[in-house]
Amino acid sequence: MNKAFIKEYFSIPNLMGYFRLVLAIVYIVLFYNSLNGGAYWPVILTIAVSGLTDFFDGKIARKFDMVTEWGKILDPIADKISIAAIILSLFWKYSFMLPMMILYLVKEGFMGIMGLIWVKKGKAVEGAKWYGKVCTFGTYVFMLFILLFHHTPEWIVNILILLNMILMLFTFMMYIIYYVRAFTSEGKGKKQ
Repeated sequence: MNKAFIKEYFSIPNLMGYFRLVLAIVYIVLFYNSLNGGAYWPVILTIAVSGLTDFFDGKIARKFDMVTEWGKILDPIADKISIAAIILSLFWKYSFMLPMMILYLVKEGFMGIMGLIWVKKGKAVEGAKWYGKVCTFGTYVFMLFILLFHHTPEWIVNILILLNMILMLFTFMMYIIYYVRAFTSEGKGKKQ
């Protein structure tokens, strides 16, 4: 392997991204174990380590000039898989998570398809829009609250899930508008 390959795919921030992917699987196993009488603190510890890793990989990448094209793809994938793991695990405990899980999968499926089309057209990979960042942050906050205060009455949990779904739906609509405008303006540019 040459240095460029190692720098692109095996930088410290990218290794942290791979670690977060592994932590998502570890989290699922630990959460499932906790539902069957296992300790609950490892669930919270795993999420905390994942969150810290997410925070520091970006800081390290920018501070030490380790930002890579692969990292721009890997980091949001690790975010999405981490959130999906939390949503899936909470579905085992709260049935009202099912509509949120479906909305999340539809939204992220749309984003993935649009991203692939965007890249196939030769466009650069862009970072998340402000509403995407707000949605990711909000989802983490709502889900972490539910995880940390896991004895919260179910009706309060259902309200939090509903609020999160509203935020996701808003973000989904904003991304649809964004891509419609982007593809429409590109089409107009080609005609001129």
